[in-house]
Amino acid sequence: MANQQTALDIVFHALADPTRRAVIGRLLQGAAPVTRLAEPFTMGLPAFLKHLTVLETSGLIRSEKQGRVRTCRIDADRLAAAEGWLAEQRAIWQGRTDRLAAFVESQNSQEKAS
Repeated sequence: MANQQTALDIVFHALADPTRRAVIGRLLQGAAPVTRLAEPFTMGLPAFLKHLTVLETSGLIRSEKQGRVRTCRIDADRLAAAEGWLAEQRAIWQGRTDRLAAFVESQNSQEKAS
């Protein structure tokens, strides 16, 4: 369990940066070479490669090199783990807000009755 929590911490750290989230968004459309991924960003390739290293270390992306071209692709399983955790949290908070709404409605009904 602790190991799974550490993996989620690493994933959310990787997703905390807007550049890395944009890369993930682009890779959801399909695999892409590093040079194409770097095009929309106003940073040098070495700085961009640091972002890719964080994403790859987190397990969100994988890359492979063929010749001189390094191609990145999303790892859907790791992304699904983060999505699953968020869904659990959403369900917890939805239950809490539903109970709060029911409580407020019951209080309003009691005030109207008295």
